[in-house]
Amino acid sequence: MKLVFATNNSNKLQEIKQLLGDSIELLSLTDINCNVDIPENQDTIEGNAAEKSFYIWKNYGLNCFADDTGLEIEALNGAPGVYSARYAGEEKSPEKNMDLVLHKLSEIKNRKARFKTVISLVIDGKEIQFEGIVNGQILLEKRGKTGFGYDPIFQPEESHLSFAEMTMEEKSKISHRGRAVQKLVEYLTHSNQNETI
Repeated sequence: MKLVFATNNSNKLQEIKQLLGDSIELLSLTDINCNVDIPENQDTIEGNAAEKSFYIWKNYGLNCFADDTGLEIEALNGAPGVYSARYAGEEKSPEKNMDLVLHKLSEIKNRKARFKTVISLVIDGKEIQFEGIVNGQILLEKRGKTGFGYDPIFQPEESHLSFAEMTMEEKSKISHRGRAVQKLVEYLTHSNQNETI
């Protein structure tokens, strides 16, 4: 079974490959010679995921999935949300994004937050979406060296560690992306769709 994962993010690719195992051959955008920056112009996480997956389907005719993830912070009315990657500016700097979040929460006691991942799977032009959510809190400072994005400042409810203090395997078991991918894998392996892939 071959599927394109519409991303250029090698961290994400590695994380999802680990979750999918050997049942699915995962192709990256590089593998299909897609070198464009796929648009993300929607105002929801669901919309962005769909925009990316349909871009590959329409332009390459390949079954694929795309994901979009946002960090939603209760005290910031759900921000940065869909703008998580470029919260502190268009250069998409994880360090600046984290610094801005920590700055905005510096006087705020409520540190509740959640990560939400939405995966848009397009098979033969038909879409189905899968959602994964992990609740937690924003730490007072960055902790840990692994992971990417906001991982050093996010501590999930299920652990005393930040995502950046966990191994990829530990994080995958409880992460938002892990939960969404689990639903994707179950769908691919238990539905009749996999006969047509």
